Amino acid sequence: MSITQPAEHAALAPRPTRRRRLRLSPRLVSLLQVGPLGIVLIAFFALPTLIFLVVSFYDYDRTGIYPDFLLDNYRELLTSPATLRLYLSSLQFAFIVWGITLFLGFNIAWFLVIHVRTRVMRTVLFLLCAIPFWTSGIIRTIAWIPFLGRNGAFNSALMDLHLIDRPLDFLLFSPFAVCVTYVHLFTLLMIGPIANSLSKIDPALLEAARDAGASRWQTMVEVVIPLSKTGIALGSILVFTQVMGDFFVVKQMSGGQSASIVSALATEIQAMQYPPASASAMLLVLFVALMVAGMMRIVDIRKELVR
Repeated sequence: MSITQPAEHAALAPRPTRRRRLRLSPRLVSLLQVGPLGIVLIAFFALPTLIFLVVSFYDYDRTGIYPDFLLDNYRELLTSPATLRLYLSSLQFAFIVWGITLFLGFNIAWFLVIHVRTRVMRTVLFLLCAIPFWTSGIIRTIAWIPFLGRNGAFNSALMDLHLIDRPLDFLLFSPFAVCVTYVHLFTLLMIGPIANSLSKIDPALLEAARDAGASRWQTMVEVVIPLSKTGIALGSILVFTQVMGDFFVVKQMSGGQSASIVSALATEIQAMQYPPASASAMLLVLFVALMVAGMMRIVDIRKELVR
């Protein structure tokens, strides 16, 4: 007896159904991808900024703040000589620290990417640069006080070597101490983006430049720097924003001899002068945004990152 089914029975057998895959439009997929980040930015940046903007137009006295629409807070802020001094002081620190961190960051990144051949050694050296960042920035800032103090390790070493007769007073509680601490804190922010840009440069381009008779300086200026401008711009933005938005380092390392925009803002908050503090915050946000926009006009970071 045959166990095979007749042909007509096989034709009548039910066919397995195929599940339809849900296809999403590329625009919807992009919205789903950026949605969580957008929610975080709206909740923790856009809404607080909007609140600061609204409060900056309020009136206030010693007893409280009152909803109103006044321009007095901005008028007093923009016409005060103290505002100009604070911005000039913060910009001075920002440009000095930017120049030093750019020099150090570019050379360290160049050494790690070009001269260190093995990937393992490159990773180890980069981790050594990042080890100090495993601790709190406050601890790293305060650690400079016993090192730079009048009776600190650096002065003691110089006196033991008979290089100086008395301790150097300018090392601590001075603009010098502020700049040294900033450089220590923010150099890695310059190394990372520049190293990432340098790693994308084809070594054949450097060989071609040398074969064409270009000197090291010409190769650096005409080949390396233009191809690493994205990393330089990103590192510059990170350093500028960090210096402009900091007040702890200035407060601790200058000994009250220097001030910053954020330190004045913190003083207003402690005095519960929230409307002028909000106006100061909005002016600082606008100023930093214009600085970042100017850097991005020089280097189209979005276009460079897509490449």
